[in-house]
Amino acid sequence: MKKELEYFTIEEAFGGNQDWFTNVVMNIGGCAAATACDSCIYFAKYLGMEEWYPYDISHLTREEYKSFSQMMKPYLRPRVGGVKKLEWYIEGLDRYVREINEKRSCKYQITMEEFSGDHTYEEAAEKIKGQIEAGYPVPYLMLKHKDVEQYRDFIWHWFLIVGYEETDTKMWITAATYGEASRLSLKELWDTGYEEKGGFILYSDVKNKLDHE
Repeated sequence: MKKELEYFTIEEAFGGNQDWFTNVVMNIGGCAAATACDSCIYFAKYLGMEEWYPYDISHLTREEYKSFSQMMKPYLRPRVGGVKKLEWYIEGLDRYVREINEKRSCKYQITMEEFSGDHTYEEAAEKIKGQIEAGYPVPYLMLKHKDVEQYRDFIWHWFLIVGYEETDTKMWITAATYGEASRLSLKELWDTGYEEKGGFILYSDVKNKLDHE
C-alpha cells in the first residue's frame, strides 16, 4: 500500500528550505517555523485555507517564503535547545491561526494533538497512515538518534511527513525538508535509542467554520 500527498514546489524545490533563510537565527534554528510555514502553504493550496499564506498561493517564490518565515518566527521562535516539545509547536501555530482570524475576520479552525515518541512503532505507523489517508501532512520532531551518520540532517529537527509506503518487511515514509523529499524507514527512525523522545503532531478538522454554518 502506498500513498503520497499532492505537494507543492517552490522554484523546483520540494517544499520550503530552511537553508534559504538569511536570518542567522532562523537559518540555524528555524525548522519548527519552517514546518509550520509548509503546513500553512499546504492547507492554503489544497484545503482552501488561503488566508493562512499571505502571498500568491498559485505562484510560490523563495523570497516570499523567506518573508513568510519571518512572519512565523514570533509564533515558533528559535530558542536555546530548539522547539523541543510538541506542545510548543501546537501553541505557536494555534496562536498564528487565532491572530489570522482576528486580523482578517476569518473563522479558520484547526485541531492539533500530540503523539509522543513513547508510543510503539506499530502505533506510530497506524497514526501516520491515518493522517496521510485523511489528506494531512504530519509535522515530525526528532531529537537525538543513535545512528548519527544516517540521520544527521534529521537530528534535533522538525520536518513534514507527506507520504508512506508499506512493503512486506517495513513501512517507508516520505519526509519533506530542506527542499527535498527523503525516503526513510519509519521503524529505524522511531527507534532513536534515547529516552528523550520527540514524536509528531496529528492535524484534524481543518476548515473554515463560515463554510459549515
